[in-house]
Amino acid sequence: MVRVAVAGAGAFGRNHLRVYRELQAAGPDVEGRGVALVAAVEPDPARAAEAAARYAIPVFPSVAELAASGLQLDAASVAAPTVHHHAVASALLDAGLDLLVEKPLAATLAEAEALAAQAERAGRILQPGHLERFNPAVLAIEPLLRRPMFFEAHRLSVFTPRSLDVDVVLDLMIHDLDIVLAFAASPVREVRAVGLPVVSPKVDIANVRVEFDSGCVANFTASRVSTERVRKLRFFEPRQYVSIDYARRDLLVIRMDTGSGGLSPELAASIAAASADKTLLAQLASGAAGPAPGLFFDKPPVAPGEPLRLEIESFLDSVRTRRPPRVTARQGCAALELALAIQASMAAHAQRAGLRDFFAARP
Repeated sequence: MVRVAVAGAGAFGRNHLRVYRELQAAGPDVEGRGVALVAAVEPDPARAAEAAARYAIPVFPSVAELAASGLQLDAASVAAPTVHHHAVASALLDAGLDLLVEKPLAATLAEAEALAAQAERAGRILQPGHLERFNPAVLAIEPLLRRPMFFEAHRLSVFTPRSLDVDVVLDLMIHDLDIVLAFAASPVREVRAVGLPVVSPKVDIANVRVEFDSGCVANFTASRVSTERVRKLRFFEPRQYVSIDYARRDLLVIRMDTGSGGLSPELAASIAAASADKTLLAQLASGAAGPAPGLFFDKPPVAPGEPLRLEIESFLDSVRTRRPPRVTARQGCAALELALAIQASMAAHAQRAGLRDFFAARP
């Protein structure tokens, strides 16, 4: 039995509380492994009261008071605002807990690296909460990766007042940065970026181009002031195109295969019903995009599952087995390092473009 607490009962923390309680209610698995939600930390009195009433657990106003309570704990999720990640996570590591820390790992690279080093010294699990690594579509494509050479990522969201302590890069884009870093598996060579604040004091929309030492190139667009919700990643490999729709947990692979008969009516119907790329499919299937001999359309099986639950189950498995987590602290540091390089490039672009007054004028 893994005894857990959740630090932070806001928008993200409420979901962690929910999943832990669902896992607890499901009971131990066939190997007798279970989880117990024991406590939470939340300084806001209204949120604390809500969490205490809903889950019948003690909710403490600070990590120090949780540590002084004498409750037996093994692990915790940290879902506090990003600016508090280092202080909260460091105190919980000092208390001997394994941690799942919501993305980004910390507000600065120095803080993130300090947490990684602290966890390594203490022999603790420290897993950054890069949720999309556990998206069923991502899990399905990983065994099929060849050599990605061009990525196009779009992550658009309507405006909400949450997570305004960070800009859109650390709020939304960092999910795609982490995925592309894992898939490209190459050091970053160059970053070029532009970003603008729209309705908040921080950058709300950004466009980024990253080139890797391998020659791979990735374009990222992220916005939290869109009129629609889009979460897609497309990438091209030698003789293969892959489209992932994170929201639909949908995966489409198109590749050249000289031994293939192309697109069967049955598969065409399946793709048309579920694919995020209906326009492209229709063009290729009809020949509007030109001759396409040997094109093979495939929808690899995607196992159902809620990404957060899969993430937490993976974290708990690392806690029990002491195996490194699927997303390591050092990978969390790498994603944060790239995000901060993007922020620096956006600032340099704003200086060159004479946009400093525009930034300063935001509320």
